Amino acid sequence: MSDRLFVATRKGLFTVDRTDRNASPWHVTRAEFVGDPVSIVLPDRRSGNVYAALGHGHFGVKLHRSADGGATFNEIATPTYPPKPDDVESRCPTRNIPIPWNLELIWALETGGATEQGVLWCGSVPGGLFKSNDDGASWEFVRSLWDRPERSQWFGGGMDYPGIHSVCVDPRDSKTVRVGVSCGGVWTTRDGGATWACTADGMRADYMPPEKQGDPNIQDPHCLVQCAGHPDALWVQHHNGIFRSTDGAKSWHDVANAAPSAFGFAVAVHPREPNTAWFVPAIKDEKRVPVEGKVVVSRTRDGGQSFDVLHNGLPQEHAYDLTFRHALAIDETGDRLAFGSTTGSLWISEDQGDSWTNVSSHLPPVYCVRFA
Repeated sequence: MSDRLFVATRKGLFTVDRTDRNASPWHVTRAEFVGDPVSIVLPDRRSGNVYAALGHGHFGVKLHRSADGGATFNEIATPTYPPKPDDVESRCPTRNIPIPWNLELIWALETGGATEQGVLWCGSVPGGLFKSNDDGASWEFVRSLWDRPERSQWFGGGMDYPGIHSVCVDPRDSKTVRVGVSCGGVWTTRDGGATWACTADGMRADYMPPEKQGDPNIQDPHCLVQCAGHPDALWVQHHNGIFRSTDGAKSWHDVANAAPSAFGFAVAVHPREPNTAWFVPAIKDEKRVPVEGKVVVSRTRDGGQSFDVLHNGLPQEHAYDLTFRHALAIDETGDRLAFGSTTGSLWISEDQGDSWTNVSSHLPPVYCVRFA
């Protein structure tokens, strides 16, 4: 069970620890990179390292590593795109703007398999995937995915450019990796990144013309997660609903009974119970606020056939907190969950979401939460 949570925000990285103080046991105990946007944080349980990606605007993207649990950080290598060939024209098919060949944002950081000491995966905007074999000291650009002809159809969702935001490494076989692309579907490699296949059959994109809505290569998965104990079970919070796979992403099925809404950005799955998953629903598209101004978490225990709407401890009046795709986390026990919001609120549950404790209402907008 984890007693520490890392919270990456628009204005810094915060450490939240569970202590014995007072009636409320969770407290913010440390602040790093105050004033700087931290797009993602990754605690590596294999080595104890903690990684934080920063976006400095005009000064670019930087990556930092801590070897002492987040007390101090040192800058390490930043993933770098190769030079763009003069004869290559890459444009967004929906906005008709050039897609750059440079790092705009680190949008995903994940460790390799349990036996792959030092291996890290990094997803980015504008859609490049990187791999490190040395704890982030150097990075290799995964050309096999970037050079797929289908990438010319990828486009930005909320971003100007497409981006890889989710990386799932199969715990049975570290060479099997699945990534979520917005907007580019779900892609799978079974040989460590040498070859790739688009595996988003069954998803639906209502924002496209009718003849294109089922195209797996233009889907907008907001977040992709995998059940550690049953790796063939995956969940996606999609722009057009919730989708579930029970065959390792070979096919996807629409979850039609989500309440109070099927729209959102974040999803978490229980580490051992593949039918149990959590979501933070909202009103879609132009609105992007909680339904009826009530912050709730929805939970299914039966694979999406029914949902519990959980609200104990959450604001139920004039609350307009949106939860981003990386801002919902579950620990290794499956009992503790945490989520943060665009208004700087942070909540933690120790009973699978039945009740929630507010840790803070005054943090910067929360981009990512991760249990140590």
